[in-house]
Amino acid sequence: MNVIKAIIRVWSGMKLIVRIAIGLVIGAILGLVAPELTGIEILGQIFVSALKAVAPVLVAVLVMASIAKSGSGLGARFSTVIFCYLTSTFLAALCAVVGSKLFPVKMALNTAVEGTAPSSLLDVFSNLFTNLVNNPLVSISSANYIGILFWAILLGIALKMKAKPVTIDVIADFAEIVSQTVRWIVKFAPFGIMGLVFTSVSESGLEVFTTYGQLVLLLVGCMLFGTLVFNPLIAFLMTHKNPYPLLFTCLRESGINAFFTRSSAANIPINMRLCQKLGLDEKFYSVCIPLGATINMDGAAVTITVMTLAVANTMGVEVSFFSALFLCIVSTLGACGASGVAGGSLLLIPMACSFLGIDGDVAMQAVGVGFIIGVVQDSVETALNSSGDVFFAATAELYDKMHKEKKENK
Repeated sequence: MNVIKAIIRVWSGMKLIVRIAIGLVIGAILGLVAPELTGIEILGQIFVSALKAVAPVLVAVLVMASIAKSGSGLGARFSTVIFCYLTSTFLAALCAVVGSKLFPVKMALNTAVEGTAPSSLLDVFSNLFTNLVNNPLVSISSANYIGILFWAILLGIALKMKAKPVTIDVIADFAEIVSQTVRWIVKFAPFGIMGLVFTSVSESGLEVFTTYGQLVLLLVGCMLFGTLVFNPLIAFLMTHKNPYPLLFTCLRESGINAFFTRSSAANIPINMRLCQKLGLDEKFYSVCIPLGATINMDGAAVTITVMTLAVANTMGVEVSFFSALFLCIVSTLGACGASGVAGGSLLLIPMACSFLGIDGDVAMQAVGVGFIIGVVQDSVETALNSSGDVFFAATAELYDKMHKEKKENK
């Protein structure tokens, strides 16, 4: 009994990231040496399900409480972080174009896939705006974050204008209660990650790299280049400070979890907790983190661009400079609307291909390839997108503080 108490005491005294790393290693080892074990994968399923369940409620109450209690000065920060999100996404698409030109990839397009893909940007944004005004209770139950944000902001403004202070305090208390619930769930992250890693390793192993290795490397390489080069460059130009300590903190404490959950929705509570740890303004990050999960889509832009150009290479379609530039714009806009499309970024490949004159049936075969490599592509995409939400939220807040200090010193 004393030994068990000592182990619990040591375990509790470790930092969360260390405990997650231990869970990751144990899950990987078990997945390799004993893939037939049953029951371990359920730990990951429970952890992701719990985060997905609480995240919509957390976002709704935090945004309402933040707007209701907010003062002036948030607008400038929001415009800054939106600029960062969109610029980063466009540069990621541009990086994908350059990478695809330097290392052209072809695919064996013989995989049929069923599904309905949007045929144009109008379809993408029609879906997006339909979700925007969806029933607020349905939005929460279906984790429709664009709808949750829309109604939470409206209700927050109404509370600010009409509610008594005691009502606002009740909403704020409820937000804190939900936040505490999230903290309890996050404590189980090491066991959840262990289950998720075990499932990925035992089911997929390294097979995906042998069949589609070149395509996977191109996708991951472009995503990493954008995250490790372009994103820090944006932050440095804005703040004139070394961005890499912040970047590596975001990758370590947000990206690792997002990599294995493969869900931006499930990672929203993790990101909000990290923002709190970084000392960011809750009124700001409670809105911009779920917003980032909708429009900060670097990985999605890379996926759409690389897969589209791989189809073009396979079909022998020449892509001019202006066509490539237009593809970057289409990928950026499409990626921002990807959250409103079933299947996310992969089902936007046919839409992008249509602008290059490629038949939709051919493009849908590339979607099938995308689902095959999704165990890597989607994991990296989610990790880099989600960690970037916190990175740019912190950058925007630091930029705003520096801007205010300059004004005060004049």
